[in-house]
Amino acid sequence: MTSTPWTTTRVLRDRDAGPYLAAVVVSGLGSSAMWLVAGVWVKDLTGSDALAALCTFALWAPVLAGPLLGTLADRPARRALLIATHLGLAALLLTLFAVDTPGDLWLLYTVLLVYGAAGVVADAAESALVATAVDPSLLGDFNGLRMTANESMKLLAPLAGAGLYAVYGGAAVALLDAVTFVAAAGIYGLVRVRVRAGKTQPHSLERSTPGPRARTAEGARRLLADNRLRPLVLAGATTMLLSGINGALIYAVVESLGRSPAHTGLLYVAQGIGSITIGLATGPLLRRLGELPFAAYGIALTGSAVALRAIPNDTLTLACSAAIGLGLPCVLTATLTTVQRETPPERLGRTTATAHTLLFAPTAVGMAIGAGLVELINLQVLLVAVAAGFVLAAARLLRHRCR
Repeated sequence: MTSTPWTTTRVLRDRDAGPYLAAVVVSGLGSSAMWLVAGVWVKDLTGSDALAALCTFALWAPVLAGPLLGTLADRPARRALLIATHLGLAALLLTLFAVDTPGDLWLLYTVLLVYGAAGVVADAAESALVATAVDPSLLGDFNGLRMTANESMKLLAPLAGAGLYAVYGGAAVALLDAVTFVAAAGIYGLVRVRVRAGKTQPHSLERSTPGPRARTAEGARRLLADNRLRPLVLAGATTMLLSGINGALIYAVVESLGRSPAHTGLLYVAQGIGSITIGLATGPLLRRLGELPFAAYGIALTGSAVALRAIPNDTLTLACSAAIGLGLPCVLTATLTTVQRETPPERLGRTTATAHTLLFAPTAVGMAIGAGLVELINLQVLLVAVAAGFVLAAARLLRHRCR
């Protein structure tokens, strides 16, 4: 097996992969800070937890429109689209300097909604460009390192954002985010655009499926009809549904330890460290195990950790959080990498965006289910039941591999 340090070095030295990762880190710094501060800003202006929670809803709601928004990423000039999207968001964020009273919050919500929609398009365009610009043998490594970069920013950027907000206010954080978007746009300009050999050239699909409805549905048809993609997508959707239920139980788990709600922050840090670690090892593990086993073992590890959370022990619960961080991303990375490798470039934007919708929308549904069940069912019983769901999903994925 190729060693992790060596493959990491290969990705970072790659003429195109390196700039992509740099852009992810730079834009992720501002985005992670802004996403945290938006809710705090609303809470300070209104005192309302519900209105603060609407910030998260506004950011994530556009994911539901992924199949439609993804069609925008299937234009020939994807690099130009990425640059324009980042510069447009930078300009839009500057309007938040006008937010000063509760009556101005409509502007903040509008910006967050556009922010979320632009993020869906940018993620799809980036995935499609990466698949053609990065050596196919490095796609797994790249996606793992991308996850490591994202998780690292989620750990570091909120602290920076909170500090900046405390001293200068929300507009200063918006300015920071705008600056990082401009910087990321400049980095994307350094990436070369190449056409993957042996694949259909752009526009051929548009002639065969000219209608917007047909183009929108193409991503779902691609994912559900392909024998390699379908089991991964279905397992991923099930996993994220269960992860949403598990996420809704976190405060009950902390309460069972006799800790204050603030202790959840430590558990999230442990989970983030786990995700950073698996990101560094993703490429070699994908090559050694293959996509389906890699995803299945990660799901099984997550289920085992969820079950062990039923034992109220501080050290064990912390270790379980790290194990969840290790296991949960596996199916997501395996699915995205397979989508990039198996999908023709001209369909990759809509297919990636649709995959994101199918994978991440169930998380919100799971959180709603978990919030209802935690009041009705004993915590230990609920944790074991959720864990059993993870294990069954992993077993089904492994069984599909053996067919």
